[in-house]
Amino acid sequence: MTNATSTESSPADTQAEPVDVPSEAVPATTVFVAEDEAIIRLDIVETLEALGFDVVGQCGRGDEAEELIRELKPQVAILDIKMPGRTGIEVARSLTDDLVCAVVILSAFSQKSLVGDAVAAGVFAYLLKPFQRSELAVQIEVALARYNQLREKAGEVEDLEQRLADRVVLDRAKGVLIDKHGLSEADAMRFVQQEAMNQRRPVRDISAEVLDGTLTP
Repeated sequence: MTNATSTESSPADTQAEPVDVPSEAVPATTVFVAEDEAIIRLDIVETLEALGFDVVGQCGRGDEAEELIRELKPQVAILDIKMPGRTGIEVARSLTDDLVCAVVILSAFSQKSLVGDAVAAGVFAYLLKPFQRSELAVQIEVALARYNQLREKAGEVEDLEQRLADRVVLDRAKGVLIDKHGLSEADAMRFVQQEAMNQRRPVRDISAEVLDGTLTP
């Protein structure tokens, strides 16, 4: 990737004071780096390791990045915005759609359109080159925090959807017990709950067996 701003000898400001990072949190944070310029990628990796992050993988092509990230399962992926094969934005969109990991876009470009594309792709942080070590550490932690919040919310939605689906199956099973077997609503509910306890199985599984006729009072 060639750019006027990329002529800096290193994307990280080696003169910056080291950032204080909590020792109990950073070693557990795994990071993948995708940057097409080898010297810059090496500098990023060395900076991350100096800060205490665990760099689990790296590559220089966008079309290799997603496969490696999905295989290695880092907590954070740092993606250069312009790489051969696929752009960082394209890779980021695919990763964030599936909530694979937190994504930080790394770029020498600050155009509003590119930032907008990154936001639309769901990235969690956007870092401009050249950057200071402290900026890199902070953006990673911010991205990871946002990602964890999003995963928690997604989990809550999935739990709610599952509970609603289970309730629908239970109500249908109760209807079968009432209509075909003459049970009252209370007795139908009691039957399903008792079978679930006796068999140590979820209520939804018992309800499904009532519906397909394999379980009767």
